[in-house]
Amino acid sequence: MAVTEYVIQNWALLLVLLGFATALISTVFLDKKTIHRLYVLITEVLILSILVFIEFHVAEQDKHTLLRSFLIAVRYSTTPFLIAQIIFTIIKKQRWYVFIPAIVLTAIDFISIPAGIVFYIDDFGIMRRGALGLLPYVAIGFYCIWLIILMIRHSSKQSTEKIPIIYFGFAFLTGIIMPFLIGKEYAQVFCATIAISMFVYYVFLILQVTKRDPLTGLLNRQAYYSDIKNDPQDITALVSIDMNGLKTINDTEGHAAGDIAISTISDCFLSAVRRKQLVYRVGGDEFVVVCRKIPEDEVIKLTERIHEAVNATKYSCSIGYSYSADGKKSIDELLSESDANMYTEKQLYYKQNNKTPRT
Repeated sequence: MAVTEYVIQNWALLLVLLGFATALISTVFLDKKTIHRLYVLITEVLILSILVFIEFHVAEQDKHTLLRSFLIAVRYSTTPFLIAQIIFTIIKKQRWYVFIPAIVLTAIDFISIPAGIVFYIDDFGIMRRGALGLLPYVAIGFYCIWLIILMIRHSSKQSTEKIPIIYFGFAFLTGIIMPFLIGKEYAQVFCATIAISMFVYYVFLILQVTKRDPLTGLLNRQAYYSDIKNDPQDITALVSIDMNGLKTINDTEGHAAGDIAISTISDCFLSAVRRKQLVYRVGGDEFVVVCRKIPEDEVIKLTERIHEAVNATKYSCSIGYSYSADGKKSIDELLSESDANMYTEKQLYYKQNNKTPRT
């Protein structure tokens, strides 16, 4: 039976999808919107695997040319859609326009059924590429590059986050290379590639949760204490940051407004840090940037970038830093100095603005 044949060919894929769906049922680390989008992805991959199986089954029978052409158009169109859906799912605040190139490609693919501009089936039942035969692969490459750029942009630039980015890049770029190496049969393993890649990324997200602050996405206090124990002699500077006026915002506008304020300035910190600079949320409105093996002028530039970014919002913060050129100062000494300098700047802020401290 065809059903039995499908299950045998796709048993590993079905197990991965079932395991993924089961894991999502019990997860408490992802918001409902992300979980729903992941379920949609699982469903899409399952449906695509069924359609690919039907396509190859029809091709073996050497008939139903129109149905086969329709299924090929669906396969060519679905691959970019899946990657667009992945971008839409894992990148926060990503808008719907991510699907526009995939929609355009879909229209061209289905026009190709009668026109043969992307593909056509010759008199011998062999699928051939048309004048735009490479367009689906160009679209996949475009989305792969887009995904990698967005993942890099939204990462904390920590070395451990490079691993899933490299993995995703390799997994999806095989969608461009492998069809030319092993032929159209790669379509039968593409669904498994997508499913495994997404499950691996899900596992990575769960592991990262223990190191991330859920509100801001910054590294948390636990990660800070863990990281400063690793090669402490390489830490040349600490930057202490404290938000100004959070208590007033919480008291007058509510804690939801306070959360928005914290999230906003946290985004400013992320945009300001560079290589060898990691930012942590160590308290309610308290943050620390750990700098490793960078000169003092880079630390000063970092504080200037933070002030510039935060001043562009309606919020403000106070910053202080400490520096150890030879790396001989202990972490406690560095933190004590940076906190003292930060509080000096905070007192100046309150004095200049005629405000009472801690308001």
